[in-house]
Amino acid sequence: MTVWEAVVRWVQHSREDRLHHLPSILPHIRFNLLTSDDTAAILNHPLVRRDPGRSVIRNLVKETSNLPRRLGMDSLEMAVVFCTRTNEHEILYMNPRAGEYISGKYDFESLPDAQAITVTSNNDIYVLAKEPWESHSCLFQYNHTDDAWERAIPSPVCSPDRKNFAEHKKYLVEVNGILYYLCVVSTRSNKSLRVTKYSWETDQWQECSQLELGEGEGEQVILPCGPHIYFLMNTEMHRYNPYKDRWFKRTPPQIVPRLCTAAALRTEIFCADLYFREAMVYHTDSDHWQILKGWMDAGSVETAHTPHLFVLENQLYLYLERYDMALETIEDSFLFVYDKSSEAWSSRGLKPTIFEVGSTHVDMLSGPLCPVARMYLPWLEKKGIDRRLKEADKEEEECVVHMV
Repeated sequence: MTVWEAVVRWVQHSREDRLHHLPSILPHIRFNLLTSDDTAAILNHPLVRRDPGRSVIRNLVKETSNLPRRLGMDSLEMAVVFCTRTNEHEILYMNPRAGEYISGKYDFESLPDAQAITVTSNNDIYVLAKEPWESHSCLFQYNHTDDAWERAIPSPVCSPDRKNFAEHKKYLVEVNGILYYLCVVSTRSNKSLRVTKYSWETDQWQECSQLELGEGEGEQVILPCGPHIYFLMNTEMHRYNPYKDRWFKRTPPQIVPRLCTAAALRTEIFCADLYFREAMVYHTDSDHWQILKGWMDAGSVETAHTPHLFVLENQLYLYLERYDMALETIEDSFLFVYDKSSEAWSSRGLKPTIFEVGSTHVDMLSGPLCPVARMYLPWLEKKGIDRRLKEADKEEEECVVHMV
């Protein structure tokens, strides 16, 4: 109603000179964003009700009310989480603060074997996937309108000859509007990170400066933070500068041997180990690591906690799976949001259980990096996507876990 109130004040300031401008001003008010009560209040306002051209004004209001809502009006920033199932991909779109947990299922014909995922600054969702009968990986793009995955324009991504390597991990990131494909390759003699970037002008993947890695073993995470790409291991860390096409050594964490997940928030990178017993934050501007207090429950031989960090609406979230190592099943899952001032993980206002016990678990495709995109809710609802994810039988209680 703010725009309408401004119009009223403007007209009343010089009623005789400005009243005749009202019919040309009203179409610029987005009546389709107002409730029926707000629209009725405008139509019954003395300026409209007593105006000789009120019938014209009413018709203009009716036409404006029927205008389609602009894309993004009903959109919501949501984490895009890949989940493992036997015969299909399940993707969980969630915004914990808004209470939205939407599950979409896609068969392998529409979305083949997924290997990496990223969301661009233009809100394009890309998945690196490989058809069973093809030798090269391809990009699939999410169609927001149809809730469908389609083969993207970029040409197939060339991978190294499988006969020449023992380990092969793939990543897909975007920096400054450019897509980068990164492939970790291990052979008997060395370990390297191969980097290519996509050129929209030539529809070709161009080779970038590759990174020769040390002999250290362990998991790694690759993620963008600001204008750079970071390669992160427990004993080795590097930063790629796209403008100079060069890699620069940085200080590694050293105390996170089983690095599992990482997320970038502003100029900081948060990371944790596989069972969330070690957590650290890296300050990119000062090349300095800070130890975060460990999980209060270190777990037991039978139970482990698998963390997945992601940043949503400028807040750091933790999706935690409780894993029964004896039965090899997911027993439960929890959501927490990080309070930096108190160094505590709080579940205040968050749904305590996301999936049914043992039904599914987060794929490692989204483990190291859980991208965030703006999802258009009416289109998801139109496609009949399941929003009836299990809630805990017990009443939701606030849980604040302090790190020790």
